[in-house]
Amino acid sequence: MNLNRPLLRKLEYLNNLNKDTRQLWGKMSAQHMIEHLILAVRTSNGKLNIGCFNPPEKIPTLKRFLMSGRPLPKEFINPLIGESLMPLEYENLEEAKSVLVKEVEDYYKYFEEYPDASLVNPTFGELNKNEWDVFHEKHFTHHFGQFGINQ
Repeated sequence: MNLNRPLLRKLEYLNNLNKDTRQLWGKMSAQHMIEHLILAVRTSNGKLNIGCFNPPEKIPTLKRFLMSGRPLPKEFINPLIGESLMPLEYENLEEAKSVLVKEVEDYYKYFEEYPDASLVNPTFGELNKNEWDVFHEKHFTHHFGQFGINQ
């Protein structure tokens, strides 16, 4: 693992997460949270194209928020998921953690190969590498904080 990449360094916090770790807010289990992050990273490494659910006129305001220092709000209901939890895809939390690490590695590989690429984020629209870095930092910080593992 290349620890010079901030998102990979952040994944070290996964050592503090186990199947019994309880969320401080929201409905997700630890494994739901990891699988949610897997999907988010796949939208940024070229493996999953969901499209943007926000109208084009809202994107500039949403991007200003993204690029600001403000954190993602707690209890946000993702319109792609809704109120209910998605079914789990992986056998257990450890398998899901391994997949997340692989997807993050593939994220860095994708942008090494296509440094000028822009990929669509379902909330914020088309993002370049710098904007995806900011998104992932905020998103991982948000969910790691949800489980108290961001320290």
